[in-house]
Amino acid sequence: MLAYQAQAFEALGDRTRREIFERLAVRPQAVGELAEHLPVSRPAVSQHLRVLKGAGLVTDRPAGNRRIYQVDPAGVSALRAYLDQFWNQSLASFKQAAEQRVKESR
Repeated sequence: MLAYQAQAFEALGDRTRREIFERLAVRPQAVGELAEHLPVSRPAVSQHLRVLKGAGLVTDRPAGNRRIYQVDPAGVSALRAYLDQFWNQSLASFKQAAEQRVKESR
């Protein structure tokens, strides 16, 4: 596992960060909007966003005097690619076992 993938999984290991990430997956939001719906302070939300951003899972852009955060598709794509390798390996193993079973039954 590459370091940035490990950072992403570690970042999502925290329940509050997962909730923030899931809310951003629905739509981009500012810190204040996120804090309104979470049981943590606005500075805590900012800290969580900093971790998510450092892990490559969210990006931000300026909008007046606020910053709007959104999910980073590249970060999600990297995580998906990592997880897909296990799915592909599992399917290949299943195919091999099924073919072996067919050979044995003949």
